[in-house]
Amino acid sequence: MRITVLGIPGSDGRRLERQAARKWIVIALCALALAVLGAAGSVGYLTFLRAPSNPPGDACAGGRPAGGGPVVVAAGASMTQGTLGRDWVGDLRERPEFRGYAFVNAGDNGNTSADLRERIDSDVVACDPDAVILLIGTNDVRDGVPLGEYRENLTAIIERIRSGTSARIALMSLPPLGEDLDSEINHRLRGYNAAIKEIATRTAVGHVPVNERFTGHLRNRSHRPTYDFGFGTAYWAAAKYYLLGNGWDEVARDNGLELFVDHIHLSDRGGAMVTDLAAQWLSSAEGVARNHP
Repeated sequence: MRITVLGIPGSDGRRLERQAARKWIVIALCALALAVLGAAGSVGYLTFLRAPSNPPGDACAGGRPAGGGPVVVAAGASMTQGTLGRDWVGDLRERPEFRGYAFVNAGDNGNTSADLRERIDSDVVACDPDAVILLIGTNDVRDGVPLGEYRENLTAIIERIRSGTSARIALMSLPPLGEDLDSEINHRLRGYNAAIKEIATRTAVGHVPVNERFTGHLRNRSHRPTYDFGFGTAYWAAAKYYLLGNGWDEVARDNGLELFVDHIHLSDRGGAMVTDLAAQWLSSAEGVARNHP
């Protein structure tokens, strides 16, 4: 008996069926690959390319932000930008005691003190702020920027803010890099934090003890993983948050950490510590500028 498919002899019909099946498999695999690439691209954009909430380019394009309330600029690198890890600047913005304040996020992924110094006019001075909070130096430590150069940059940043605005200024000490306080990189970090404290004293600006709060908390932990930051760790942390819907604390726990999601960027708990310390400074007599209520 001769079998036909749509009038085609049996062997040819089976061959065409196999070709059609392979075609649909290829189409399905291509669709899957495109979906994976799209998801990967979305994570990359949301984490590394997206601007923070209320950046200087938007908030200060026409000068001082409108509204009449106090203007606070938080300037730094990725920990301040808050697209990877907890957005502590956004959390300050939501606090009821700061209703009416304009919080400008001048964080920029990957910045060193030299990078911030280059953009201080456009991203800080242009906003005519009442208060400026600086958290900068983690990438200087990682990149091995000499302490003398770091001191020079930080001093120049403060001097430029002072010459161009009447803002009160606070320097945040740098959080540990990872949660192993005895690691080599944290031994190096101590020199930068000593420089921050010395500059704050010499220039009579505020000093916000972020490192001191973090280390005080971590010393009570029996297990502190070795510092192990890399692009893969950061990307996977972001993917868990943006694609899987995990909270930053959950991402941190998956990496055996508590205050960081990837040994650098803040978990919800770490971010809450930074937010609390910044709020304390802003609410103090030292942090109030221009007699705003």
